[in-house]
Amino acid sequence: MSGEQIATGGQTHRAATPARRATQAMVSGDHDAVLLPFAAEHLESALRLSQEMSWPYRLEDWAFALELGQGFVLRNRAGTVIATAAWWDYGGTEASMGMIIVAKAAQGRGHGARLMDALLAAAHPRSITLNSTAEGLALYEKRGFVRIGVIQQHQGVPHERHQAPPASLVRAMTPADVEAIADLDRQATGWARRQMLDRLLQAGEGHVLVRDGEPRGYAISRLFGRGHVIGPVVAESAADARALIEAALARLGQVFVRVDTAATTQLGDWLDSIGLRQVGDATTMVKGPHVPPAGPARMFALANQSFN
Repeated sequence: MSGEQIATGGQTHRAATPARRATQAMVSGDHDAVLLPFAAEHLESALRLSQEMSWPYRLEDWAFALELGQGFVLRNRAGTVIATAAWWDYGGTEASMGMIIVAKAAQGRGHGARLMDALLAAAHPRSITLNSTAEGLALYEKRGFVRIGVIQQHQGVPHERHQAPPASLVRAMTPADVEAIADLDRQATGWARRQMLDRLLQAGEGHVLVRDGEPRGYAISRLFGRGHVIGPVVAESAADARALIEAALARLGQVFVRVDTAATTQLGDWLDSIGLRQVGDATTMVKGPHVPPAGPARMFALANQSFN
């Protein structure tokens, strides 16, 4: 499945937001677990849950996601966090959801449904995108999500070092590129997520593909999980996306790398051939209006399957 933090509670007398109402309703219900806003104090517990599921997240990856988003945890009567869920807001009209985990010992009791209902109440009325495991499909489809694609997870150590493309085609990103990069990202996703891009660039290294003197694509690589992730990758063609990934690989060398790419990008066979084998997939789903991005820039690799 997929998870996040919401500001509620306390002794203030603010008007109840949808997120606040969702928390109050869940806490007052007759359950053996309490729904709480996802906070920094829950990060260690979230890490243990992801380790139980063999997800490769580091504590730093959880902290990064929570810094950019918000969500909920479920804590049982013994004080143990048994589930997490998060969501990320893009401009007030779009959102993504992810990091929804229920401890194995607590599964089958409706906790996943409870978390999802809390997320939907908090994110309403935004259109919502998520990437689902096979186990989560029924839960999401019951809540109105529809399938729109498949994400393939590729990872491994490249067979050999890669040569960087010519600097006239792909160069290191500079601060002067950020506005153009944000525009390319909006073309490729339809989302306003400048804050996330700024944070990704702080955490990683960016590359820009230039044509006719103008940025026409970008890629960001950063530490994540077992090694590095290359994503987002935004370009106008598979050839351009490959050049951006090769630029990142040339800088990284022969280290463990992960790339999450849609099945329709035509990158899968090439990634397999260089040593980044497909090890899994997820189903992309949307609830609410879905307008395909206008382009011409398209998304060729995700920053993360949870916040895309």
